[in-house]
Amino acid sequence: MTDITKVSTGSPFEERESFSRLVVVGDWIFSSLTSGRDYKTREMATDAAGQARQAFANLRGALESVGSSLEDVVRSRVFVPRIEDVPAVMEVVGEHYRGIDPASTTTCSPLGGPDFLVEIEATAFRGAGAATQTRLTVDLSAG
Repeated sequence: MTDITKVSTGSPFEERESFSRLVVVGDWIFSSLTSGRDYKTREMATDAAGQARQAFANLRGALESVGSSLEDVVRSRVFVPRIEDVPAVMEVVGEHYRGIDPASTTTCSPLGGPDFLVEIEATAFRGAGAATQTRLTVDLSAG
């Protein structure tokens, strides 16, 4: 039988809304949407890029707690409510995922409140960052 680990960070939202920060099933790691709130101070930056940096710090810490890292991320979803913040957020995303290059989606949609300017969700496979990788370039214009 496969072991399942559920990780909590002690966020009051996790308790109230009954969810885990991460769920680990074997080597697969699934994160919940992760905001840019500093979990020690409970504060958030007032700009989207600052929140994105903190969201990555939160995600990194959660992944490291189960023996993984950002390098193991194979799928990422970025939610930005204000389209004008997308370029600044994606610059931060590029800084953190450069060379990792997960499959990625960015969506502009409302979040849990007006103070939330970005949230990030990731799927990782423990050890993916150290695995042999093949990169292909395909021409999708032929058709």
